[in-house]
Amino acid sequence: MKIMIVDDEAIIRKGLCTVIDWKELGLTLLEPAECGEEALERIPVEKPHIVLTDIRMPGIDGIELAKEIKKIAPGTEIVILTGYDDFAYAQQALREGVTDYLLKTSGPEEIMKSALKAKMNITDRWEAQRKEQVQTGALRRELLEGHLAGRRESGSELALIESWMKERGVTGSAAEAVPLRALIVSASGWGEGKTAELLLGAVENMLAELLPSVSLLKSDRIVLVARAGPGFAERSGLERAVRRVCETLKCSVFVAAGDSVASSEELPRSYGEAERIYAYRLLLRGRGVCELRDIASRSGGATVCPQHEEEELAELLMGNVPTQLRHFVHRLVREQMDDPSVTPQSLRAYLQSVAIAGHRWLERARGGSPGSGGHPAQVPAHSFEDGFSLEDELFKLLASIMAAFHETMSDTRYSYVHRAIAYIRERLDRNLTLQEVAKFVHLTPNHFSDAFKKETGQSYIEFVTQERMRKAAHVLKSTPLKISEVAGAVGYEDIKYFSQQFKRYTGQTPSEYRQSSAEETT
Repeated sequence: MKIMIVDDEAIIRKGLCTVIDWKELGLTLLEPAECGEEALERIPVEKPHIVLTDIRMPGIDGIELAKEIKKIAPGTEIVILTGYDDFAYAQQALREGVTDYLLKTSGPEEIMKSALKAKMNITDRWEAQRKEQVQTGALRRELLEGHLAGRRESGSELALIESWMKERGVTGSAAEAVPLRALIVSASGWGEGKTAELLLGAVENMLAELLPSVSLLKSDRIVLVARAGPGFAERSGLERAVRRVCETLKCSVFVAAGDSVASSEELPRSYGEAERIYAYRLLLRGRGVCELRDIASRSGGATVCPQHEEEELAELLMGNVPTQLRHFVHRLVREQMDDPSVTPQSLRAYLQSVAIAGHRWLERARGGSPGSGGHPAQVPAHSFEDGFSLEDELFKLLASIMAAFHETMSDTRYSYVHRAIAYIRERLDRNLTLQEVAKFVHLTPNHFSDAFKKETGQSYIEFVTQERMRKAAHVLKSTPLKISEVAGAVGYEDIKYFSQQFKRYTGQTPSEYRQSSAEETT
């Protein structure tokens, strides 16, 4: 904080400069002025916060000087110092907004006390202004956020938003029609947590310098309303601004740009478009400027994990090799993200179907009914939100399923038998021999056959046949497949032999079973 002394008497100027330790008071002493005219010439340039001035000076006196200072710098605190104990002068000085009135005979302590009073007035005023600015800024941001979300504002609230945009150069005079557009911006490249927050703040500051705009800083993005049109937030202008930010801050920036609108009343539509585009951030690798035309052709990719991928997943979960599972997940996610037709909705649906496939496998491997895990409502829903690494989220989920199965198996006496059972249940549509299953669990066929019967109470053939009939019953009950197709799904080429085996285990032919199941549900 700076103080200027104004007095025509050199001895007074020198005394005030040397007797009082202004630095100790937290004040920077400027070069004293010899008269009011000199002070008025220097004040606009040097901007003192406090002026300590004599009242009786040739030319402009202290009262006139106070009047002029209040015109050019209303926030300046003025202390009058005079040798005349004249109450009329004091009254006039106070009317001109003078902070204090002291006699030249006042001791250093009184002068210091008066200077500190002036300093406190300024500090209090700054703090009040700061609070008002914070409150006004918070109100403006709150109103803008509500407006973009489609909330109806009163006329005065909308006027506050528009005055903010005018202050920032986003809009011009009332007669000037200025196009606007909503933007949602993300940035990456500085890491996570606090550094990510710092990066967003730095990006917001740079964009404020490069684009006439008002902004809302969120935890993971920046929302801007920018002036559109040539030279501003049209695509080429945005791309120039993004390149500048990326080069300066060494980061990647993604901008979802809603279409230009003619007035602030239409901003909710532009913001809705920006939100729709922003959902594609990960699919577009989180960099560059994206507009509606860039995603218009995307109709949606695969939403269901195909049978061959589900079988491959089952093999990997059974194999219990995390690195192989990681490569599998990486391939699946990359293939989906590289598909030019994929949308955020179709990608989430596909990843959820892979998660469901994993849960189904775990239920089958643990001995659950072949169809009991098939209903999505019975499988935990997974978010696969844009803010997370899709690969990491899916891998962690599948790895937990794999670990849960193998931890359960390691706690049993014949863990290899239970791994064999899970292996069998995944291959009921194939010609599955005892030798193949024994090889999978690294046992000789004879040793495996004996251990299998001790643990299950059934021979290998009896168990496989039973599992095939259980699966066939579920398929008959839940699908319209032909009997021949059902037989193929459980490993039988001979339909007649399949029907005989099915009746032996259920007491009904396949057709009778399907009919009775249909009657039960009606």
